[in-house]
Amino acid sequence: MKKAAMFLVCFLILYLPSQVSASKKVPILIYHSIDEFTGHGSKELYVTPENFEKQMIYLRDHGYTLLTFERWHDIHKVNKPIFITFDDGYKNNLNAFAIFQKLQNERFKPTGTFFVISDFIGRSNRLSKADIKMLANSGLISIQSHTATHPDLTIINNLEYELKESKDKIQQITGKPVMALAYPYGKFNDKVIAETKKYYSFGLTTTPEAFIEKGMKDELYLLPRIYINYSTTLDEFAKKVEAG
Repeated sequence: MKKAAMFLVCFLILYLPSQVSASKKVPILIYHSIDEFTGHGSKELYVTPENFEKQMIYLRDHGYTLLTFERWHDIHKVNKPIFITFDDGYKNNLNAFAIFQKLQNERFKPTGTFFVISDFIGRSNRLSKADIKMLANSGLISIQSHTATHPDLTIINNLEYELKESKDKIQQITGKPVMALAYPYGKFNDKVIAETKKYYSFGLTTTPEAFIEKGMKDELYLLPRIYINYSTTLDEFAKKVEAG
């Protein structure tokens, strides 16, 4: 009887933590513009700097660890992993960077991933080469690809240009590896995934849920993301990141 009880205790200690780790929910949040909305573009694709700062403070105060894709394997090592991503490479994403700098301290290092459209770099409302180099060297921002021209990848023929050329151009600017691709409009199919795998280790969709590792085929090329919008209240933000 004692042996059976001891076996049960050992089973619970050794087996259950690994199961919990395997099924851990990892939220990957998606932002676009971090700025006041002034009537241009879609309002819901904006988050004000004030609200963004409150959201990052929430993550800090609730013990989250902000990761980038260079540290993907740390999802198993930290208590509450989360990824903060920004699509399109807007100039106003510098507001998010400034908030990261403001909140950074010995206990909290906010990091994020900017998915930039390589052929749009340097446009008036987009990050410049100098911005991108500065961000990449800051230690707080990872610069990754959102393709060369932001097409629907499922209906074009020149996938190599969109995937490889964008990666090469960004790497030339940053001097750092580009390993993750955010699919424009979240659109993908089997062909897109097959081509993405030639150049990237991760592919990000806009499927609205948290990532849970299941060991499925190509699951790192089907990474879901949760939208944070202009109208997202702090309570709603908390529910999104806690529930996934």
